[in-house]
Amino acid sequence: MMENGISASPFTEFRKQCRELLIRSLEAISPDLAARKFTLDIPPNPRFGELSTSLCFEAARTLSKKPLELAKEIEVEARNKKDCFELVDAVEAAGQGYVNFHANFAELSSLTIRSVRAIDLEYGYVKTDKPEKIIVEHTSVNPVHPIHVGSARNSFLGDSLARILKARGHIVSRHYYIDDVGRQSAIVAYGYKLLGKPKPVGKPDHFVGAIYAVTNCLLEIRRLKSILNLQKNKLSHDQTQRIKMELDDWVAVAVELQSKFPEIFNSLLEAFEKIENPEAEVNALMKNYEAGEKEARGLIREVSSICLEGFKQTLSRANITFDSWDWESDFIWNGEVAKHLDALKRTPYVFHKGEVLEFNAESVANDLKLKKTFGLREDYEIPSLTLGRSDGTTLYTTRDIAYSIWKFKRAERVINVIGMEQKLAQLQLKLALCALGYVEEAKKLIHFAYNLVNFPSQRISGRRGRYVTLDEVMDEAVSRAYEEVKKRSANLAEEDKRRISELVGVGAVKYALVETDPLKPVVFTWDRVINFERNSGPYIQYSHARACSILRKASRHVEDADFSLLKEPIERELILMISRFPEIFVDAADNLKPNLIADFANSLADKFNTFYAALPVIKAETRELSDARLLLVDAVRITLRNALNLIGIEAPQRM
Repeated sequence: MMENGISASPFTEFRKQCRELLIRSLEAISPDLAARKFTLDIPPNPRFGELSTSLCFEAARTLSKKPLELAKEIEVEARNKKDCFELVDAVEAAGQGYVNFHANFAELSSLTIRSVRAIDLEYGYVKTDKPEKIIVEHTSVNPVHPIHVGSARNSFLGDSLARILKARGHIVSRHYYIDDVGRQSAIVAYGYKLLGKPKPVGKPDHFVGAIYAVTNCLLEIRRLKSILNLQKNKLSHDQTQRIKMELDDWVAVAVELQSKFPEIFNSLLEAFEKIENPEAEVNALMKNYEAGEKEARGLIREVSSICLEGFKQTLSRANITFDSWDWESDFIWNGEVAKHLDALKRTPYVFHKGEVLEFNAESVANDLKLKKTFGLREDYEIPSLTLGRSDGTTLYTTRDIAYSIWKFKRAERVINVIGMEQKLAQLQLKLALCALGYVEEAKKLIHFAYNLVNFPSQRISGRRGRYVTLDEVMDEAVSRAYEEVKKRSANLAEEDKRRISELVGVGAVKYALVETDPLKPVVFTWDRVINFERNSGPYIQYSHARACSILRKASRHVEDADFSLLKEPIERELILMISRFPEIFVDAADNLKPNLIADFANSLADKFNTFYAALPVIKAETRELSDARLLLVDAVRITLRNALNLIGIEAPQRM
């Protein structure tokens, strides 16, 4: 891993030397000890060194010694052998039996800074020994309304995962699954047809979203009125009141939509008044599309493509691209869904429940002993999965079986970035694959789950046309970033202010949706998202720009320095963080934790700003110390840039 004084992971080199020194010390005390497994962990306090092991607490028993006694023996043996391990400064027994390892900071600083600058754009990106073909499917918003801020969390997490896995050395393909089959697509296509297939006014996906919301609203009002008129004698008082309340809610939505989209609303309202049963026409369109009927096929594909064009504009602005756009309908029309459904019917796990087909997921899990494999309690009973409607049309998860098998013909591992509310559906999908004989594939189908985004005071509902779009959020973020950039860099040209504000605003939104643990909800507030002083995308970007500014102002090129001069505690903390970045990256890549990268970048920015406030760089006491600090600043710059790149955030050189 280390060649010509350069290491892809400097702290790992220190860890390896500590491990080897410990093993040699154990061999000298007792040959049996050297084979024992142990871990080297980062202590809770820097005064305990950079690594520590609790090995003695277990090992001492076999020698009938106290843990501290064994630890002191290890300390003595290590002291005699330490000269062969240049990154280790001291080994000490501590507490009741811990063994602590202290780094030789002159050597670790030299190795770290030289490695960062030599490896540069790839620093931190440790390559795997076992590269895989991986498909990351993310975003996959239904083409019926704009991408909203909740879906954007999916986009940014998925994009970050793909970036991290690619940097790890895997062959990564990003896929977008276009869910164009089902009621929602039929509703928007129906409204689009009633309007005479108009050319989009404004951004295409926003235009389609307006048609969907209005059409759906008018359908709901018609449906609820029909229930009250035709079944009023069969309804209880409570049922009647509930339906009236729901109707009142939809009427309020209609008033809201008429105000927002008067032309679309009034045209559709007029068209609806001439139609006896619009619900039946929507259902027919949905069924005809699944059957591949020519007119339905052309209509829904047309309106879906208009919406997708808007998605591509939004995602392009966020620097998110896809390698494949996969139409759900293709898997029906090419017979793959029917083929796999027929195969599933031939297993003992499919049964009729009334007029619908059900899949007995519980029986598969029990028969193949899969509950432990998929992390389930043995007493948890898995609900059955409905495979199709009584009218013969299929359901989303049924179609996803065919899509998943298709993906596994192209990849060894598949990661589906889907909301945590789909946990059961993703489990049922895996068990359906197992029932069809794809057990190993199911084990490599990863549901990367994430929680909701809460926008305080906003009621979000795509069906009602109430959502905060990603476009709106990015616009607002860029606007707020512009005000900050204008205050901080008044001398910049206007063009530069606008360009930087775009990078900062979009980066701020990305960071806010990636930095929280995916399983925790995000509370989106502007004072937290656009904040140049603490935990935010702009704060990290500003720290990077500050590092660039220091290097520019130095106006001299430094190639090497005496890194033993970096003796201040904050300098050592920076060295440690930078040296540990590759290990944090490996953890993030192998355990699918993009938030670790965001957290690391923020912590490094914190440390760097503390360093900047406490110690002079260009005007350090001596030229030699200034040179060493300049190269430390350069290592911070490179590491911050590389970390931000993994979460899709650009690192500006000026702000």
